[in-house]
Amino acid sequence: MVRRNDQRRAALVDAAIEVLAREGARGLTFRAVDAEAGVPVGTASNYFSHRDDLLIQTGGRVYERLQPDPSEFDRLRAVERDQDRDLYRQAMYALVDRVGGFRSGYLALLELRLEATRRPGLRRLLTEQVRGDLDANVAYHEASRLPGDALTVKLLYLALNWLIVEQLTLPDVLSEREREELVDAAVERLLGDWPGEAGTA
Repeated sequence: MVRRNDQRRAALVDAAIEVLAREGARGLTFRAVDAEAGVPVGTASNYFSHRDDLLIQTGGRVYERLQPDPSEFDRLRAVERDQDRDLYRQAMYALVDRVGGFRSGYLALLELRLEATRRPGLRRLLTEQVRGDLDANVAYHEASRLPGDALTVKLLYLALNWLIVEQLTLPDVLSEREREELVDAAVERLLGDWPGEAGTA
């Protein structure tokens, strides 16, 4: 019974992500979530004690679904072994594609960030998740002895995140080729003069 309830709760939170992305925070009601999930009216109110509870659990679910596939870390480990600039660049493309591919999730996250300016509980949750994610990226980068320091990783994080925002909200501002060039430029600045690269001393 508990497992079934967990599955139903996850389905409701996934529905909330879709509602947030499509209707914005003002459109996120229990009734809208019930309709999106295809369940009887009143179902969501049985799983979430109030709207803030729904928002907080939705924030957690977005980050859960945005977690990378382990193969992405394998690609970066290969970079460390082979010191291949093109492979590193491909890993950054994959990152942008993965996050940008979950369009409703990322748009819902933007809505949640705006709501977090007014809801302390949601702000605490998102702050912990984003800070934890950023710290984990820096720690992995340093442990792997990849080029660049913690500041460089944070700058890349900010640059790629805004590139994704631009792509999802105003897709005609930058062409696909321009977005690729920006990723390439960010990688070049991250790698700098990478000693040991193939063809160098």
